[in-house]
Amino acid sequence: MKVLVTGCAGFIGMHVAQQLLARGDTVVGIDNLNDYYDPALKDARLALLQPQAGFRFQRLDIADRPAMEAFFAKESFDRVVHLAAQAGVRYSIQNPHAYADSNLIGFVNVLEGCRQNQVQHLVYASSSSIYGSNTKMPFSESDPIAHPVSLYGATKKANELMAHAYSHLYGLPTTGLRFFTVYGPWGRPDMAYFLFVKAILEGRPIDVFNEGRMQRDFTYIDDITEGIVRVLDKPASANPHFDPALPDPSSSYAPYRLYNIGNHQPVELLEFISIIEKRLGKRAVLKLLPMKSGDVVATFASTEQLQKEINFSPATPLEKGIHQFVDWFVRYHAHESA
Repeated sequence: MKVLVTGCAGFIGMHVAQQLLARGDTVVGIDNLNDYYDPALKDARLALLQPQAGFRFQRLDIADRPAMEAFFAKESFDRVVHLAAQAGVRYSIQNPHAYADSNLIGFVNVLEGCRQNQVQHLVYASSSSIYGSNTKMPFSESDPIAHPVSLYGATKKANELMAHAYSHLYGLPTTGLRFFTVYGPWGRPDMAYFLFVKAILEGRPIDVFNEGRMQRDFTYIDDITEGIVRVLDKPASANPHFDPALPDPSSSYAPYRLYNIGNHQPVELLEFISIIEKRLGKRAVLKLLPMKSGDVVATFASTEQLQKEINFSPATPLEKGIHQFVDWFVRYHAHESA
């Protein structure tokens, strides 16, 4: 297939592009290479992709409507994996317009590109952040969601609603994937685990919010990638059992689906830090702080639906995943400073 991967210089985008290329798909990647975090890391990810046969890259901002229209019309994609977005919960508190531009306007441009050019399936990144202040655990795709606690989470929920409208109006198959705290090699430098490893190695204190009494459903990048590719291969279809009197938010009478992708094993932040300490052979200096605005105490994914419909459930043990990340981090920064 010919697949568009938006955000291909990002953490998840690079891994997805690699897996699609490895199985023989043609991949066209786009990214605006912004400076939300160090562009050198994005360049290094791209450097892994660009020598591979079947891969092409174009620098492009998804919020640029005329450029996106011309790009889609020229390329004729079979399927689209949309991962480009303005990420980060805390950043959205200070920079709301960046989220409106990328996550709302940019998403409409992707939807329109798919509609106008007969794309067979759009798979897009949603987030566990859409569960907001929900406290019923584990989080299920069938749960009602009406109380986001960050603008980032609100934009991701808006994406799901926008996708449904296109599935209903135009018959465009769309599948949204709610990712739960993705970690692993080539990860984002603004994520807590990346900051923890860097600070511990440098002997600096690490900020631990809510005094460490937080739980996250940490999900290894290989599991996320596998889930995305498997879902891409199964275009969303109408749910023949959908009951409009008791509507299930995760499916529809239209070709529309939502899935959680999480490790379904929440871990306390202090335990997570302890595993990092053991791998590094070095103790962390903890700076215990109160809860930050926009954060939630716990995330916990139900993956029953993913298992039932896609026959997949993330299962990489946390120790294995952290070891892989720490080892990559040490190698990458040793290469950087060489």
